[in-house]
Order: sequence, then structure tokens, then C-alpha cells
Amino acid sequence: MTDTQAPICVLGMHRSGTSCLTGLLEDAGVFLGEVSKKNPHNLKGNHENIRIMHLHDEVLNSNGNSWDDPPHGKLIWSEVQKTALRAILDEYQHQRLWAFKDPRSLFTLPVWQDAVPDLRYIGTFRHPGAVAQSLHRRGKMAAERAFRLWLRYNKQLLELQETLGFDILCFDLERADYIKSVANAFHHLGLDVSDTNLAFFEEDLRSTSIEPMFAEPPQEVMEIYLHLRKIAA
Repeated sequence: MTDTQAPICVLGMHRSGTSCLTGLLEDAGVFLGEVSKKNPHNLKGNHENIRIMHLHDEVLNSNGNSWDDPPHGKLIWSEVQKTALRAILDEYQHQRLWAFKDPRSLFTLPVWQDAVPDLRYIGTFRHPGAVAQSLHRRGKMAAERAFRLWLRYNKQLLELQETLGFDILCFDLERADYIKSVANAFHHLGLDVSDTNLAFFEEDLRSTSIEPMFAEPPQEVMEIYLHLRKIAA
């Protein structure tokens, strides 16, 4: 790695492997700052900076949106919110290489790009049935609504990938294939993983069994999923 590298933004929907991917970045020597390492819905924490998450929630709420009702157009940030973002960035300014993760970033990204023009990206996605099932178990979200939400987030992920050209990882792969794809994507980011076995990933971090009520997502949802599979790293 060089002495200083551009920061990394992890992109992907809730319950889609973003926490795992961010933990693996930390395995590879990337600084995350003060992030959650343990919570009820993630065995190893969601690896989010709570200040970033709260700021994104404020931006969404002030635009009449929320994480489970994301916008379809551009979000408007207030000057106070932009100042809060600059204060967060100041905390990382002396780090050689750092990363952050929050699924809401899929919709709040433009102001980040203005503030950090050299920002780099890595994305992740997961089978819509697995995501819908996880959202239902966590908050009793109905399958139909969960599939609509999956579609909204992953259309946004696909649009950003087509524009910015970053690697996207599939969280559904078998362990060996997943770790190989992670290592390849990290190599593209200039990360040397030769001295780490990327041990953060554990099978307990995900459930691969999908119940019948979530096993047959709508056709449009599956079309996006299959397209993501084709372009995945």
C-alpha cells in the first residue's frame, strides 16, 4: 500500500453483507474508527459509525424519508448537516486509510462525493429472499414490502456501480468463493491481504436457508438479482 490512500465507502442494502465486508476491511488493515462491534442483530456488530448513521437518518427524515422509505430523487442537505459531515471527516483526517459503512449511503452519497472527491467504493448484495426473511425476523416486515425495499436499494446500487465501476460482491457464495472474491476486490483497492486470512467472516454471520414464503421473489426483483450476479466480482 502507499503511505496514503483514498477512503473507502462500503455500499449495499441492510442485511446484505455490508457488516461482514466492513469487518474484513478492518482485517486488511483499514481504519474504521469507533464503530459498533456487538449488537442484537449482528453477532460481531454492524461496524457502523453511529454519528454517520444518525446524520444520514437526519438527512433522510428532513426530506420526508427513512431507511425503509428511501427517496426516489435527490436529497437536500441543510448547511447544519453538511457542517456535521465535515466534523465527522475531521476525525479521520490523520488516518492513512479509512473506510465507513452505512446502507443509507446509497442515497446520501452525492454530498459525500463533494466532500471527499477521491472516495472509493466496494459493494455487496444478497439474495432477495434471504434479505426479506432477515427483515421479517428483525422487524416483522411483510415479504411484499421487503422485496420492494430490496428492489429500491439494489437498483440504486446497480446504478452507482454502472456509473462508478467498483467491485460488487455476492454474499451468497460459498465460503471459499466468497473469500476469494473479497481478496480480489481488496487487491483492486490496493490492499495487501497476504498477511491476513480474512478471519472476520464466519458462517454464523448469515443464514442460507430461505423459508417458502420468501423463496419466490417477484420477477423484477429476481431480474436485478441475476444481473448483479453476472457482474459480481
